[in-house]
Amino acid sequence: MSSRPVKLGGLAELKRVKREIEAQALLREQQAAQALRAEQQAAAEKNLFIQAAGAVQPLPKKSHALLKIQPTEPQAMQYRRDEKAVLREAISDEFDVSTLLDADDLLSFRRPGIGTDVTRKLRRGDWTIQRQIDLHGLRRDEAREHLSFFIREAHKQGIRCVRVVHGKGLGSPGKAPVLKSRVHSWLVQKQEVLAFVQAKPADGGAGALLVLLAPVKS
Repeated sequence: MSSRPVKLGGLAELKRVKREIEAQALLREQQAAQALRAEQQAAAEKNLFIQAAGAVQPLPKKSHALLKIQPTEPQAMQYRRDEKAVLREAISDEFDVSTLLDADDLLSFRRPGIGTDVTRKLRRGDWTIQRQIDLHGLRRDEAREHLSFFIREAHKQGIRCVRVVHGKGLGSPGKAPVLKSRVHSWLVQKQEVLAFVQAKPADGGAGALLVLLAPVKS
């Protein structure tokens, strides 16, 4: 369209100018509508792609280094490690238990203040065995941690009588019951334990102990 000034020379000239203005306005409207349709179509195609392929991440820039993010260790795993550390410190392998055991053939134990009638009733089976743990095949550290955790959890749950199977040592070098003496020492160091005696033959005999736990304080 010519940009020369238009000299208005009558009604016909005015009509022509009006038509040109209307034509320009219509063209602008058509261009705006076309741009809007193109934008809407692009958005629709993007949404369709996301629905088909899922969310995507832009490719990293080659100038940036990719660093692996170390996952945070679950709280439960750290808690268990802390618990094991506490258990290791709570009971020692160097504790001399020999002076605390009753001088009988079965090497029973009762905490100071606990009468001989308690060990007698325990040996007789007056307390029902409510839980048991078998330490067969465990290494020393594993057996210590398992036993300590078992005693503590049983006490927390109000259990009074448990059986601890340590074996007779028949598979140990020299057929010596190494784990048996360790278990005696560990149990004496647990404040939850009031007394223990060797189990009756039907309950494991020389390869097991019956352990009486203190009642839970209300």
